[in-house]
Amino acid sequence: MATKETCDLGESHAPKEASIKAFGEIEQELKKQLVHLRHEHDKHEPQSFAAARNISDHELASFGADDFVLVRVASTAYGLILFGKLRIPALADGGSSTAYVHFRSFSEGPDQPALFHSFHTADTEAADGHKTFRSLFTEDDPLEWFDS
Repeated sequence: MATKETCDLGESHAPKEASIKAFGEIEQELKKQLVHLRHEHDKHEPQSFAAARNISDHELASFGADDFVLVRVASTAYGLILFGKLRIPALADGGSSTAYVHFRSFSEGPDQPALFHSFHTADTEAADGHKTFRSLFTEDDPLEWFDS
């Protein structure tokens, strides 16, 4: 499995043609999986999507290629890993500072289709051992390597 230590992770930049093409290949799966992730987290970790509690699933998934704002690409021996930052318009337009999700996808090469891998969920452990989770990020949160 590729790790941060074994890959050459490029710097963050605006999506270019190849990344936008990859996004288009996984856009519908991103929408489906984001709604699914929210439903799963609402059962056990509702704070993960707290900023989205007042928007519908349809609004949560109402993003498109114009909302794909940042990308980092990692080269591996067996293909490319794409990390993306995606703006959720319903949250951003509603004034939420946590209006972005980070996703990961994979392709075996430039002529192969991209496949969705995961969304980033960050966890923080308090001094008392209690963990909190978040799946929504700010514009300023860096797009970093994540495994799941």
